[in-house]
Amino acid sequence: MGKKIVFMLAVLCLMVVAPPIVQAADRPQNIILFGWDAAQRDHVNECLSRKELPNLQKLIDQGVYVAIDVEGKTDTKAGWSQILTGCYPEATGVYNNNEYQPIPKGLTIFERLEKHFGPDRFVTVAVIGKKGNVGAAAPTKTRVKDEAEEPNAKKKKKKLQGKIVEEDGIKYRVVPGEPFYVAKDSMDLFENGLSQNEKVGTRAMELLEKYKDQPFFFFVHFAEPDHSGHRHGENSKEYNDALISDDLWTGKIMQKVKELGLAKKTQYYITADHGFNEGENGHSFAPYVFLATNNKMVNRNGRRQDIAPTVLEAFGLDVSSLEPSLDGIALTKPDNRPPAKISPPQTRQSAKEKSTRAAKKRAEAKK
Repeated sequence: MGKKIVFMLAVLCLMVVAPPIVQAADRPQNIILFGWDAAQRDHVNECLSRKELPNLQKLIDQGVYVAIDVEGKTDTKAGWSQILTGCYPEATGVYNNNEYQPIPKGLTIFERLEKHFGPDRFVTVAVIGKKGNVGAAAPTKTRVKDEAEEPNAKKKKKKLQGKIVEEDGIKYRVVPGEPFYVAKDSMDLFENGLSQNEKVGTRAMELLEKYKDQPFFFFVHFAEPDHSGHRHGENSKEYNDALISDDLWTGKIMQKVKELGLAKKTQYYITADHGFNEGENGHSFAPYVFLATNNKMVNRNGRRQDIAPTVLEAFGLDVSSLEPSLDGIALTKPDNRPPAKISPPQTRQSAKEKSTRAAKKRAEAKK
């Protein structure tokens, strides 16, 4: 009996003194999430093998490099909305570049961190290359005069945003607010549409100087790979050079953090919203990206929605208790989910075959 009591006391002592998985002293004071828009995993790996991305390689050497697979649409609105919330489109309302709404209040990383730490004690910043697809513009409602805009849209081969509604016999085009329209009001700064990597990187370094004395979360988004891929193709020199530019400016920002004396307090994450169709000018089916980080607790491959809970957990939040809940699972935790739901869009050939079968059935029905 005495031995049992001694054993139980020993177990209780271990439970009391055992450290948590991530001790408070090991948590970062700051995190910078770098967005390399449209960085295809295979192309990034080829660049790494040619030693063209030294700053990404340095981060990998300091931490980990894992594969990230995309569930859902492989475009910008869907991608960054999922990464920055950890939620499926059913929760955010952002399905793709054309079907979207403002992300509901409280779902983004920015808002959750501001709520957890207090808005006066923590800084959230987004410095973004793109405009509309990573935007915060308000909803609009404009009168449609004789539907003159519709032929123009067809002529330019550009799908107009929003939908037509009729009120008292007058037609209006109603465009919803952009994904970060609500979240921006809780942030210290949301600045988008800078386009060029140099402008994004320079602005991010200015803001690091400004907020160096407070803990922070920065989202720094580089758009050039996406722009170059659309113009010149994924296998082009221009696309490759854009990835090299991403790496260059990522390195400059990391060096700025070091000069400010914040390197030991800062974690970095580099990822992409989607990849690029191999050798093509689009990303209709480009679900293979990556994550590099100096967070050594990351230990597995994952999905786009797993990045947000990983960041929140690194800051010390209990992700399991957050409301509204997240769909992703931190990349430090086991993953017992079924394989990611990745399905290519219907190809032109399969659509044509479907049309042919339908026509054949109609013909047979007439006999």
